[in-house]
Amino acid sequence: MDIALTGPENHLLKAQVSITGSKSESNRLLLLGALFPGLQIVNLSNSADTTVMQEGLRKKNGTVDIHHAGTAMRFLTAYFASQPGTDVLLTGSQRMTERPIGILVDALRSLGADISYAKKEGFPPLHIKGRKLEGKATSLPANISSQYISALLLIAPSLQHGLELELVGKITSVPYIRMTLSLLDQLGIPNKFEGSTITVAAASSVNSKKMMVESDWSSVSYFYSIVALAEPGSALVLSSYHEKSLQGDSVLKEIYRDFGVETRFEGHSLRLMRTEQKPAEVMEYDLANAPDIAQTIAVTCFGLGLGCRLTGLHTLKIKETDRLVALQNELGKLGAEVEITGDSLDLKPSAGIKADVSIATYNDHRMAMAFAPLALKTRIQIADAGVVEKSYPDYWSDLQALGFGLREL
Repeated sequence: MDIALTGPENHLLKAQVSITGSKSESNRLLLLGALFPGLQIVNLSNSADTTVMQEGLRKKNGTVDIHHAGTAMRFLTAYFASQPGTDVLLTGSQRMTERPIGILVDALRSLGADISYAKKEGFPPLHIKGRKLEGKATSLPANISSQYISALLLIAPSLQHGLELELVGKITSVPYIRMTLSLLDQLGIPNKFEGSTITVAAASSVNSKKMMVESDWSSVSYFYSIVALAEPGSALVLSSYHEKSLQGDSVLKEIYRDFGVETRFEGHSLRLMRTEQKPAEVMEYDLANAPDIAQTIAVTCFGLGLGCRLTGLHTLKIKETDRLVALQNELGKLGAEVEITGDSLDLKPSAGIKADVSIATYNDHRMAMAFAPLALKTRIQIADAGVVEKSYPDYWSDLQALGFGLREL
């Protein structure tokens, strides 16, 4: 489905939006729930990624297709490898077969896992025969993807000796690692993160039987962008959120203050308010700990005519698409001047935005959602808009509730 978007007639926005649970928290808790039956999870994400995670965890034999869900690929690789009697072919979309997984497979093999590559060495599909993992210590490079690390930490309590994990090199996306460890804490599973070593104790049971998933901060990033692009005085209320969040993308409340968006916590809701503050001409952020909001920030800057320099983006090249190249391509079509390296993006300040441009989404949900707020500034088209099902199926209906016009092409 391709769509044409227009902004609300009144750019002074006043509305409320409810967002379902974080898929990052949901998928972690689903795996822990599979290891420790009886765990009750409230406010699960309704994303496609969480759906395929749930479906995968129900299987012990045959083919498991996780489509575009990178988190599910990494987490299920570790889960199946540690489950005796499991015999699966874990596969996904064409793009998924191009996303490396060798680092995780090597670490699991060092613990005793039986994993082979069905096609290309180092990449899915994977043939996994589950077994009791006897190893108690391993290491892996820490600068590629925190999901590899979290996958190992999540299965660690079920291992006979627990796990001692040595992280080699600069650690990427630390908040996501701390999210995983915090969930283990809440379940009463002892763990330590000291220097470059993480230790998780073995556990036969957990304390908590009910866990509440906070709503997704990555999803709320698009509403921060909308408020930043709206008229001063605009305000949106979004639920349900915690002031002390486990999610790394909660850094949005500090970043978007620079764009004139004030964040106020009211119970379990966020109130986002557009102030009269004028942003600086060029914004600079190191997003190594929150790379998923890079597209949102770049588009916000472009919509406001600002420049930006975003660094710490090396993981974006192995996401649903090469997000740096995708941003350069699509912002360029709108009239932006963008330079990229392997881990950075430089956007020059600009004076205008081309209208009626069709934004390619590259099978990447975040491309679709990040560019949509530009409808506040110009008419825009989004190709393959249904790709938002991956993380936020209600996105387009929520924008329509704010007054955005949507027409299928």
